[in-house]
Amino acid sequence: MLGKWLKESKYTVILTGAGMSTESGLPDFRSAGNGMWNKKDPGKIASTEALNYNVNEFIEFYRHRVTGLKECKPHKGHYILANWEKRGILQSIITQNVDGFHGLAGSRNIAELHGNLQTLHCQVCKKEYPSEEYLHDHYECTCGGVLRPSIVLFGEMLPDQALDFAAEESEKAELFIVLGSSLTVTPANQFPLIAKQIGAKLVIVNMEPTDFDIYADEVIHNRKIGEVLEELDRVF
Repeated sequence: MLGKWLKESKYTVILTGAGMSTESGLPDFRSAGNGMWNKKDPGKIASTEALNYNVNEFIEFYRHRVTGLKECKPHKGHYILANWEKRGILQSIITQNVDGFHGLAGSRNIAELHGNLQTLHCQVCKKEYPSEEYLHDHYECTCGGVLRPSIVLFGEMLPDQALDFAAEESEKAELFIVLGSSLTVTPANQFPLIAKQIGAKLVIVNMEPTDFDIYADEVIHNRKIGEVLEELDRVF
C-alpha cells in the first residue's frame, strides 16, 4: 500500500531517526547493548554543564564523534529522498539525526530538530566553523571563545525554528512516513500523531516494533530503510 499512497499523496513528509544513520555506519545512541550512551553518561559529557565546567572531556568526546562522522557518508536512501524532493514526490524531512547527511545528499527542506554535527560555532560570538576544525586540534574561536558542535546539548532547548517548521509540515501532510525511529523521544514522536489526527496516512518503517505502531496504517519491520526506499523508487 505504501507505494500506492506515495503515488497518490500530494504532500508527503518523512521523519527520520537513528535507523537512518546506522545504515551509514554511524553508531546508535540508544539501542540496547551497543548504544553509545551505554558507555558514557550523556548528562556528564554531552551537556551544557560539561561544556561549561568539564570542557576538555566534552571536546574529547565530540572530537571522537566528529572523527567517526567523517568516516561515514550518506547512503542510497538519503540520495533517494533528495531526488524525491527535487521531483516533487516528497515535500519535507523532519530528522532527529545530527549527522547532516540529508543536506549532504541534496535535501533542502529539512527540520533538524537536534542540530547538525557538520558545523561548530563559538560559544561566545556564535561565529560558525566546519567541524573539521576539531580534527585539526582547533578548539578556540578567533575571539577566544570555545568552539562547540552546533547541536542541541542536554540542558538546552530544541530550536524554535525547526520545531515550528516540523509542526507546520506535519499539519500539511497527506502521507507521513517514519524511517528508523523508535518514537520514544518527545517532541519528535508527536509529529506523526499530529499528521494522523489531521487525516494523514501514517507509515512506520523501523527494525523493531514501536509503541506507535497501533496508530499506523502500515508498519514495516526487520527491513533496511535503504532497501525499502530503493524498492519504492522503482515505482516511479
